Amino acid sequence: MTKQDISEIKSLLASPKKIVIVTHKNPDGDAIGSSLALFHYLTKINHFVTVITPNDYPDFLKWVPGQDLILKFDSQNSQSVEALNNADIIFTLDFNAFHRAGDMENTLAENKSLKIMIDHHQQPDPYAKYTYSDVSMSSTCEMIYNFIEMLGDLDHLDSNMATAIYLGIMTDTGSFRFNSTTSRTHRVIADLIDKGAENTFIHNQVYDTNSYNRLQLLGCALSNLKVLPEYRAAYITLTLSELQKFDYKKGDTEGFVNYALSLNNIVLAAIFIEDAQQNIVKISLRSKGDFSVNLMSRSHFEGGGHTNAAGGKSDLPIKETVEKFISILPQYKSALNEA
Repeated sequence: MTKQDISEIKSLLASPKKIVIVTHKNPDGDAIGSSLALFHYLTKINHFVTVITPNDYPDFLKWVPGQDLILKFDSQNSQSVEALNNADIIFTLDFNAFHRAGDMENTLAENKSLKIMIDHHQQPDPYAKYTYSDVSMSSTCEMIYNFIEMLGDLDHLDSNMATAIYLGIMTDTGSFRFNSTTSRTHRVIADLIDKGAENTFIHNQVYDTNSYNRLQLLGCALSNLKVLPEYRAAYITLTLSELQKFDYKKGDTEGFVNYALSLNNIVLAAIFIEDAQQNIVKISLRSKGDFSVNLMSRSHFEGGGHTNAAGGKSDLPIKETVEKFISILPQYKSALNEA
């Protein structure tokens, strides 16, 4: 984002506007955190702001200040469409292609409001008037902090904004352990704590509120763990019947794939989960070092993301999806052994 862009955005925001903030389908901590941080900031400088998510999000995110005001496009469609139709500006956060917004794709594509993208994923589509895209960033939340700083408004940062930004950085960096976490990230985190983010409370709300069923489901997932040592790969499967057995709730499988990646000498991990609602197999891929699961997912599983974390999907049954995954590994063998 250029100085000229920032200057023009400052002019846009100089008078009250109707603003809608949209994030991707199945919102995670970075999506909810960045949306609510920007919501609190824009509200504070006298704009009329609505946050819309394509669908619902996990219970472990339903404590963030302001989340009760979020509209869900699938269940609150008429209010969502009205807000979008009346918007002067639409911010799209933590995604860079309309199809990532699920059922909102066509509505966004047809909407003529001025759009501003803030995102850290690879290969952004050119739909926004102003684009702040940086794949080196830890999270969209860290970019929201930078965006507010670029606008010269860090003095507006309060505990609600700090809490939301901390949440997204924490979740998207695996609690600050991924290599996207820089010294700058830690300096931002320090400032957020100074501004009122209660780090222990935030961590507990996200990671220490497990249900008994979720831990039973984790046990099932780990019992399904398979290792392919010749490819330094491991994978987990969860069928629909297994999800139902443990009363699966949205967000319950969050982080499961990281257990496979935590195995000694494993550099590629995958989890395959049956999704009856969409009639697909959802895929999460994780890697270590230079091995790009973004490229693997784009090439084989209609997805993408980051070098070390990506998502995808398969229209094949789960057994055939796993067989496909195993069948493509030989072409990556040398890269996996060098990672």
